[in-house]
Amino acid sequence: MTDSVLSYALDHEPQLIADLKILVSYPSVGADPAMAPGMEDARLFIEARINAMGFQNAQRLTPPGGSGQAALFAERLDAPGRPTILVYAHYDVQPPDPLDKWLSAPFEAVERDGKLFGRGISDDKAPMIIALDTLAAFIAVEGRLPVNVKLLIEGEEETGSPSLPGILETHRDLLAADAVLSADGARWRPDLVALNVGSRGNTGFEMRVQTAAQDLHSGRYGGIVANPLHVMAGLVAGLHDAQGRITAAGFYDGVAEPTAAERAEFAAIPYDEAAAFGAIEAQPRGEAGYSTLERLWMRPTLDVNGMWGGYTGVGSKTVIPNEAFAKLTMRLVPGQDPQRAKQSVIDHLRAQLPPFATLEVYADRGEGGAYAVPPDHPLLTAAGAALEQTTGQLPLKVRIGASLPLTEIVHRILGIDTVMFSFAIADENFHAPNEFFRLSSITDGLAAWTQILRQIADITPDAFAPYRRR
Repeated sequence: MTDSVLSYALDHEPQLIADLKILVSYPSVGADPAMAPGMEDARLFIEARINAMGFQNAQRLTPPGGSGQAALFAERLDAPGRPTILVYAHYDVQPPDPLDKWLSAPFEAVERDGKLFGRGISDDKAPMIIALDTLAAFIAVEGRLPVNVKLLIEGEEETGSPSLPGILETHRDLLAADAVLSADGARWRPDLVALNVGSRGNTGFEMRVQTAAQDLHSGRYGGIVANPLHVMAGLVAGLHDAQGRITAAGFYDGVAEPTAAERAEFAAIPYDEAAAFGAIEAQPRGEAGYSTLERLWMRPTLDVNGMWGGYTGVGSKTVIPNEAFAKLTMRLVPGQDPQRAKQSVIDHLRAQLPPFATLEVYADRGEGGAYAVPPDHPLLTAAGAALEQTTGQLPLKVRIGASLPLTEIVHRILGIDTVMFSFAIADENFHAPNEFFRLSSITDGLAAWTQILRQIADITPDAFAPYRRR
């Protein structure tokens, strides 16, 4: 049986693509103050679409003090007695650097080989437009939405959502809902129908090691003064043992071992390890005793994202630098407290620091916990049914090794769960040059969003009550 709402949405797909190209042209890099005009252009564009769809109570939400990038809110409460769903997306994007690696201008959506290329097109502008266009199709065809919808479109996701906790606390009543349906999150693979049911947490910091008041001549001081690059290299090398296990005491507090059932479930997922690592010209490496998927989804990590110091210019400079720097981040799993995990690493570094050096820790990256949606949550059941109906396949339940700050924050503050329903795919180069989005995913996304909204409409609000934490 043909769904008239879906037919309408598919008929208007050319306009969706045209609008998406306009939205990509706005350089909405929230981390760069120089891109403030692009952020504002993106906000105005989205607000105009929301207003045209007949959403009410549209407003910009900021935390106390008005700092940070505004989140956009609007609502349509068309369905008394039906569930209220908070639909989430974000309009900020990653910086486009390095520019010389792009095959086309990053803020110009260019079509090649069935794909649209441009910064932010996969993370998260195309998935957001798919969700909005589905809602617009329901309103155009049926005059109303089948469920109550509140929109929360964030502007700081790519910088760790630092304002989101304050926004949720300040606007708790406005944002009250039964659950969150996120247009952000990404599908795992293009060849596998799957639902993401969990994500890792994230935290980090930068550090500076100093051994002298200034850079020194390597002939006059070599061999009698410590080199901070050597000290830093030793500290970093000591963060893991020979089996890949993190050595900071207390770092694994709260981490549960994968159960036999989880290990069996992961082992049953089709996964070509040789092909996956061959595509990136790398070899599997990590904590001993765990499979690749177990490491990716169930184990925490500690990584050095950058390390520098001394002279790095052309030619040589016979100098002993006086300071060295490094950036560290951690991916965390359920059971870990982000602050405690981070502090355990800092304590370990200080304990290993030799007496002839000093250590400064700074640039705290904030923190967000890991999250897993309850396996029997009604929204997750609806998402699985929608994907099965639109693809003909029962979706596998997988996790993502990355972080989606919203999931843990909204659960902690609003007490509701999140299901990730993005139609981006993890191989689409988000956060890298030549980010792209498959045009076929637009059709897939419109079909699945239409179906999930119909599935949710058949759920009573009472079904969500056991999962709402007050």
